[in-house]
Amino acid sequence: MELNADFSRRAVVHAAQMDWVRSPMAGVDRRMLDRIGDEVARATSIVRYAPGSQFSRHTHGGGEEFLVLDGVFQDEHGEYPAGYYVRNPPTSAHTPGSTQGCTLFVKLWQFDPTDRTEIRLDTNTMQFTPDQRRPGIAVMPLFQDRWENVRLEHWEPYAEIEVALPAGLELLLLEGDFAESGETFGPQSWLRLPCGSTLNAVAGRSGCRVWIKTAHLAHAQAGPGKAP
Repeated sequence: MELNADFSRRAVVHAAQMDWVRSPMAGVDRRMLDRIGDEVARATSIVRYAPGSQFSRHTHGGGEEFLVLDGVFQDEHGEYPAGYYVRNPPTSAHTPGSTQGCTLFVKLWQFDPTDRTEIRLDTNTMQFTPDQRRPGIAVMPLFQDRWENVRLEHWEPYAEIEVALPAGLELLLLEGDFAESGETFGPQSWLRLPCGSTLNAVAGRSGCRVWIKTAHLAHAQAGPGKAP
C-alpha cells in the first residue's frame, strides 16, 4: 500500500473528518495519514484503542514514536496519559493496550537505524519557552539528533508563521486552528511540506498548539525491506 508516498509534494489529511479503519487487532482502529507497506509499514497514523483492547507483543524493527492525544495508553513499561510523548527505538519491544481507551498519533519505521534512545516525556509537566526569533511562538523541545528535530509549538492568536524549510516539515494540529494555503486546519489535521518549501500559516483567534517535526524529510523514505 502507498498513501501520500510522494515526499516531494505537499500532503494534507484532515483526519478528524475521516472514518476509522479496523486494524487486524480487535478494538484497534486507524486513520492513515501516510504509508509505504502493508501491515509492516513506514506509517503515520492516528490510532484508537477501544477500552480493554490490546495489541499482541511485537518488536519495533524500525522504531515507534507516539504522542498520546486522549485517554491512557499502557504497556509493561508504564501508563501514559494524554500528553505523553514516547519513543521506542529500533529493536525495542512491548505489549501495548488500554484499559480505559485512548487515541495516539503514531509514526512507525522512521528512525535513524542506529538510534537506541528511549524517551518518555510527560509534556503536561514541561514548559513552553518563547522563541526570541519568532514573535508569538513558544517552543517545547521533545527530541533532536542528526536525523530529526521534534517539538511542540504554541502559536498565539493571529500569529503569522513564515518558516523556510530546506529539509521539510511535518505537523499535526493538537488544539485550536490555523490557516495555510487557503485551507483551515482543525484538531487532528496533518500537514507535510517537502524539502525546499516554506510554511506560511496564520493562527486562528484562539491560537493553537501543534506537534512539529523537521529535518527528517532530507533522508530517503522507504518502507520496511525496501531500499531508499
